[in-house]
Amino acid sequence: MNRIEIGKALAQARKEKQLTQREVQKLTNINKSTLSEIENGKFTGSLDILERYTHYLDYELAVVPRTLSKSRLPRWDEVNELFSEDS
Repeated sequence: MNRIEIGKALAQARKEKQLTQREVQKLTNINKSTLSEIENGKFTGSLDILERYTHYLDYELAVVPRTLSKSRLPRWDEVNELFSEDS
């Protein structure tokens, strides 16, 4: 899951709780502009802030190996194979 997908999921979760960003700001003490950055996939700040927001919305952050993710960058040997003149 990338930042944009995370942001969309958190925005959806907040809306399902029928909360505005301003209300969440008051309840979590996370600045409204920071909440907006998170929800728009532009947040590059503290992991603590992201963790507090996800926890508040009953989500949790997880780290998974790339091999389990849906998308990955190709390995160099795969790129070389694609552009090999022997094919």
